[in-house]
Amino acid sequence: MADQQVVAGGKLSGSGNAGLFSGVLLCLASMSSIQFGSAFSATAIDAYGPSTTTFLRLVMAAAVLAIIVRPPMRSYSREQWKSALTLGTTMAAMTLCFFAAIDRIPLGLVMAIEFLGPLAVATWGLGGGWRLIWPLAAFIGVVLLSHDGEGWVGDPVGVLFACGAGVGWGTYIVLMKKSGKLFKGLEGLSMSLIVAAVAAAPFGLMRAHEAMNPEGLGMMLGLAVLVPLFPYALEMIALRRMPMSAFGILMSLEPALGALAGFLVLSQPMTPFQMLGTALVVAASAGVTSGGNSEA
Repeated sequence: MADQQVVAGGKLSGSGNAGLFSGVLLCLASMSSIQFGSAFSATAIDAYGPSTTTFLRLVMAAAVLAIIVRPPMRSYSREQWKSALTLGTTMAAMTLCFFAAIDRIPLGLVMAIEFLGPLAVATWGLGGGWRLIWPLAAFIGVVLLSHDGEGWVGDPVGVLFACGAGVGWGTYIVLMKKSGKLFKGLEGLSMSLIVAAVAAAPFGLMRAHEAMNPEGLGMMLGLAVLVPLFPYALEMIALRRMPMSAFGILMSLEPALGALAGFLVLSQPMTPFQMLGTALVVAASAGVTSGGNSEA
């Protein structure tokens, strides 16, 4: 990293430590933006439905980023267009499933189930054996999260949508890595968001006219900034200031932040067993990340 200087013993110098600290703060800000943005989406979902909220948020995000990046569409190769189409379609499906899930089940449970997707991708990359303990721990955590002490809180349709979001997130990670190699800067993200907005149109266009007022458009623009524009920008800066290992472990906190956002914004309380379930999902993700770094 540009601002991390290695000294004797493999430790970072003072400027490197400062860069790492600022990177940690940026990561926490990014994750908070994603989780609280998701929680604040509940108002828009109640007013316009999950599909329309997804569509308009993607349209706003795609428009803002396209104005900033101005991707040279005519110059892209067939491989680049294929990458943008597959990534954008995956982003649309993932977001549609995610918003449909949080419309039916608590945000903390949605995040825990969705996290199984990237966790499976990471575990697969490390191989089997003893590492399978991490997906098992995460699964147990999800089961604990699904019971509030009185009964099961996981509406079957909501759980199914959350699983779809998890598959989408795992696929997104694989496709995003390829897109990053094919495009310069944020061009790949910009093109993918445009495709995602088009892919989500058939699902959200029908009720889009209901949000064509200052309040509705302002709400959608705010959601677009919270997720994904603001977090992606913060994460890009953070990755320049800290090792990938520290970044990966920090991102493991997302399910816990999702549960916190659900509690503070949506008044979704958690029992001690549900807190334990969240901790197991976080520990499983951190364990997989640490395992991957130790073998890098």
